[in-house]
Amino acid sequence: MSTLTLKGPTWVTVRQYRRTLWVAGAAVLLSLVSILWLRYWDERTVGTDERTGHALLRIAMDWASSAVIVVPLLVGAFVAGPMVARELESGTYKVALTQSVSPARWLGSKLLVAGAVTVACTLVLIGTYRLGWANFATTWGFPWYRPGTYTGTGPVLVAQSLLALALGALIGQLTRRTVTAMALTGLVTGLVLLLVAQLRWSLMPVKTLTSPLQPGLTAALPVTARETGSGLITASGERLPSTACWERTQHWDICPADLNVTGQYWDYHPASHYWPLQLIETGIVLALAALAAFAAFRVLRARHP
Repeated sequence: MSTLTLKGPTWVTVRQYRRTLWVAGAAVLLSLVSILWLRYWDERTVGTDERTGHALLRIAMDWASSAVIVVPLLVGAFVAGPMVARELESGTYKVALTQSVSPARWLGSKLLVAGAVTVACTLVLIGTYRLGWANFATTWGFPWYRPGTYTGTGPVLVAQSLLALALGALIGQLTRRTVTAMALTGLVTGLVLLLVAQLRWSLMPVKTLTSPLQPGLTAALPVTARETGSGLITASGERLPSTACWERTQHWDICPADLNVTGQYWDYHPASHYWPLQLIETGIVLALAALAAFAAFRVLRARHP
């Protein structure tokens, strides 16, 4: 049992932030209990005129879709501010260094505690989101590629939170000001995640569906597919904008002979791309997190050799 007992700076970190850790755990547990109850209410009223449970569950999932996106920002802000910058700003970190604790061990203990809690909580949040999403996975408003749904149902959320944690540790040391570190970490984390999200749909080659020209350029894609592009295709294989014929003839399906249009196309990601995209993006974000953590320890070593 003694090997499982927290010791040294790790024990100090847990004791120092025990209230915050309890609050985080309670919030995650409350989310899980709420979704379980709403699912039970929804399933209990299926086939009756009482759809209140279903409506409330849908509202809860709408909120959850937005909430999971900001989870990494909250993690990064907390690590950057209260855990790192505040101690550097006030000088309380010097107490730990006088107890035969190296600077690297001081920072490592904080990242270890924050990382363990972050991984545990985000995994529970993913399971909670999936429980609620199961009732709406095939309905309008909750496709697998929606930002909130995509983030809240896979390991990407864990990787994003760990990236925010590492950025918080780095920025907290660079600024050494609590409020500044929290704001800057939230901004930088948001920008990095936004950039990765913009690249998300280019991480795998799309599939292409073609068909003869039809009125209104009606798509025949699978219901679960995410369309990434569409237009007209000529006999030579050249792609034209979907408005090319309309601009000349004022009809979607009547094209001038000189354009030599033979059909239409759609580029899309099928639902089967979900897990490959999740794993590729998770790997990229974890690599960025490792770089940020490495930079954080390099800064620490440079300032506290």
